[in-house]
Amino acid sequence: MINKSQRTEVIEKLLDFGVEIPCPDGVIIEENIKIGKGTLILPNTIILGKTEIGENCIIGPNSYISDTIIGKNTKLNNTQSFSSRIGSGVTAGPFVHIRPDCIIADNVHIGNFVEVKNSTVDEGSKLPHLLYVGDSDVGKDVNFGCGCVTVNYNGKNKFRTTVKDGAFIGCNTNLVAPVTVGENAFTAAGSTITENVPDNALAVARSKQTIKENWVNIKKPYKRQHNGEKNV
Repeated sequence: MINKSQRTEVIEKLLDFGVEIPCPDGVIIEENIKIGKGTLILPNTIILGKTEIGENCIIGPNSYISDTIIGKNTKLNNTQSFSSRIGSGVTAGPFVHIRPDCIIADNVHIGNFVEVKNSTVDEGSKLPHLLYVGDSDVGKDVNFGCGCVTVNYNGKNKFRTTVKDGAFIGCNTNLVAPVTVGENAFTAAGSTITENVPDNALAVARSKQTIKENWVNIKKPYKRQHNGEKNV
């Protein structure tokens, strides 16, 4: 990590080159970092290692970028990225964790509270929110619903998940690796997918809903019911 005088020198050189750093306090950029003209570095951002950032990006606030190659016109808000490649026109954040060995292609959207690990995500795909995508190969124009998980670890070994172009992964889907979702295939919300899904197919893997009438009054699961109060 560089000291205060080195930090100031690095920032001044970047400003002279055309990088925008409106509030240098709290910004740490190591020497030899390459940042393109017109890129905006927002407060509390740390950029380390062999990182290269293209032109007209917005990095931060509160981002930590290490050993990552980033294209042009990419926006990383509250994002941590390590030893990965991120394309042009990507939007990520807030609260995104890109772990080592990821390749994020152009025009990918990664929303809030998403973790990506050792995975490739091809052009135009969307990982909007509350997702874990690990050890996966995601094709072009794939859409993940909220709360999906690629289940990559069985306690002993790790396996990969493949999601092909145009697939739609419904909310709260678990993809239990090794598994492949075919081109333009759908998974129904709430499904746990353990077998390959063919191209253009819909996979539904959830039990039929059962209603047990008057169950609450019989079982009295609420604490207040044990105190003689009625369940309201």
